[in-house]
Amino acid sequence: MENKIIMLKGPTACGKTDHASKLVKNHPLEIISVDSVMVYKGLDIGSAKPTSEELKLCPHHLIDVCEPTENYSAGEFYQDVQQVIQSIIRKGKIPFLVGGTMMYFRVLERGISQLPSANPTVRKQIDSEAAANGWAKLHQELQRIDPTAAKRIDPSDKQRIQRALEVHRITGKPISSFHGEHKQPIDYQRLNLSLVPSKRDILYKRIENRFDAMLDQGLVSEVGHLLSKNSLTSSHNSMKSVGYKQICEFIENKCSLDEARAKAVVATRRLAKRQLTWLRSDTDSLVVDPLHRKSEVDIEGRVSQFLN
Repeated sequence: MENKIIMLKGPTACGKTDHASKLVKNHPLEIISVDSVMVYKGLDIGSAKPTSEELKLCPHHLIDVCEPTENYSAGEFYQDVQQVIQSIIRKGKIPFLVGGTMMYFRVLERGISQLPSANPTVRKQIDSEAAANGWAKLHQELQRIDPTAAKRIDPSDKQRIQRALEVHRITGKPISSFHGEHKQPIDYQRLNLSLVPSKRDILYKRIENRFDAMLDQGLVSEVGHLLSKNSLTSSHNSMKSVGYKQICEFIENKCSLDEARAKAVVATRRLAKRQLTWLRSDTDSLVVDPLHRKSEVDIEGRVSQFLN
């Protein structure tokens, strides 16, 4: 079993955590979180992070690895996760990667290009230009310097526009030119499982109910506490995460709480749609419908067969 890992992917609110927790009880697995929001300390309720009690029963790696004022990149995940995988294997257990950040899974499976690290000064300059001229204008600039990347990046995707421009300004090279320069992907025997709900309306209702539960659990207070720290603002990447961004807007009196809730639900549905698109393009994955009454038995059977 020393060269095996298991991956469990799925859109937000599809039941990944429940399935993972049950598998850990029956097999020598240790969970590695593959979630770009859970890495931030203090972003607990809005990321559906396991509670401290749940973590005692079922420890997760790569949760709370950085401050919310910091940026955590796919490259950093790539480095960190390989160390964690080796640590788990040395203990005689199986690394169990669970989450919905598809970019993180992709760098594991395909390797990652040697892109430069984030530059706060350059990012601040780009943000200032966006505030003055709008992101649509910056997307036009990207079309001029890197038409290949511009075709792939939606004009509303601020974060990816910023990163593409940042890379060009730091290196003088278009970000698309780096995509063929990959580090080696991880070399393990993999069981690749994808949870793909057959009924999107049920998933969307789950998303809505889960966000309401987050509000009941104190999401507004959590965000308010985070923003009360002098160094953290709504412009940091952590606070641009789905759910947190909309509550920031409410706290900054840019919208009502009802409007923030509605925006967050729509944004989470869009996130789920993007995740499902990624999963459907993953031809190496075994697909399980989490809404099917026998999904738990199906997953258990596949894991048992893989490990034995």
